[in-house]
Amino acid sequence: MTDTTSNGPAANPPADRARASELSAVGRFLKATELDTRMLGMVGALLVIWVGIHILSGGLFLTPRNLWNLSVQTSSVAIMATGMVLVIVMRNIDLSVGSVEGVIGMIMGVAQAEFLIRVIGFQLGNPWLWIIALAAGVVLGLVIGAFQGFIIAYLDVPAFIVTLGGLLVWRGMAWLITNGRTVAPLDATFQLMGGGPRGSIGASASWIVGIVACAAVAFALLNGRSQRKRFNFPLRPVWAETFLGVVSCAAILGAVWIANSYPWPIGIVRQYAQQNGITIPEGGLFIAHGIAIPVLMAVAVGIVMTFITKRTRFGRYVFAIGGNPEAANLAGINTRWVTMKVFMIMGVLAAISAAISSARLNAATNALGTLDELLVIAAAVIGGTSLAGGSGTVLGAMLGALLMQSLQSGMVLLGIDSPLQSIVVGAVLVVAVWLDTVYRKRV
Repeated sequence: MTDTTSNGPAANPPADRARASELSAVGRFLKATELDTRMLGMVGALLVIWVGIHILSGGLFLTPRNLWNLSVQTSSVAIMATGMVLVIVMRNIDLSVGSVEGVIGMIMGVAQAEFLIRVIGFQLGNPWLWIIALAAGVVLGLVIGAFQGFIIAYLDVPAFIVTLGGLLVWRGMAWLITNGRTVAPLDATFQLMGGGPRGSIGASASWIVGIVACAAVAFALLNGRSQRKRFNFPLRPVWAETFLGVVSCAAILGAVWIANSYPWPIGIVRQYAQQNGITIPEGGLFIAHGIAIPVLMAVAVGIVMTFITKRTRFGRYVFAIGGNPEAANLAGINTRWVTMKVFMIMGVLAAISAAISSARLNAATNALGTLDELLVIAAAVIGGTSLAGGSGTVLGAMLGALLMQSLQSGMVLLGIDSPLQSIVVGAVLVVAVWLDTVYRKRV
């Protein structure tokens, strides 16, 4: 006769032990490698989206060409998402980043295509054109961020209201600068920041970057282990360290291989070179793209922002304020000045994104950055940044940006109409916030 209990069906001790052993094995693996389960879930969701869209599109998505373009399209949103992490961690929001991107892009376009040439007297192709234009954009982004941050921090106006006003003000300013006129073309060197035939570093340089990145990963793991020994912290098993290093290097070198697998026909490259007065050596049918310059810029920003959030006093202050503003204030942290600096950083990142977006279009348009604020906020939230404040990662936000852009790119390949694309993006954002709420309740 089968034994039963009041709690359910008959027990199966061998099956229960096997299930418990399996769960404990997974738990031991996660504990040894110290991998973030939320990050793993996001990577898994990204892979599912990629494979699903690839199948539905008839094999068009997971191709070197599409993945290369996807990486370029993601760069500008990913850069701003790294700053949005700090804003949201401090329990604020910035709805103006898309409009700030637009007005700065317009200023940089006018500076290099009109003002510096017609007013100052620079010649076309002058190497200072793009440098001055980019510097002006970064300074303007810093000033706009400081202005909005001052109102939020020192005048106690809610960030939602200040940045909502900024969304309208800066978009209007972008239109007024040229009365809605598109400014083009931009400086040839400035265009490199947008990708394209010359906006990548080529196969050889890409492999060098990949090898250097792998060496940096190995150094980081070894240095982290030595620091743990120094302060008597628990050490990860050697196999776990090796596993993390191998997987990281495989991902890096795999990305380089994909970038090098997308060639430009040499005829297109020569035509582009002739238009811009550049000499291309004879021979060859194709030239490998390699890693795009905007992707390198996004990676560099991600590294710097990760260092700021994890290795600096300022980063610790940001998370402390987001976790408990009253306690942080009582602890002697100048919360107002930290808040203002966060919005200044956000302004600078919006300027960098404006340079990439306008360079990619080879034009400064009034529509530049429209609705980018929604993509940036969605990327940060999907990447694990809590709207309740106090938690979030730069890497998660960048992966969130890649996920959002993958959805949009995939829906374009599938021929889905724009209104339905907006519905899908909105639904994903709501689901991401709901999952964050569930996760926080369980923790």
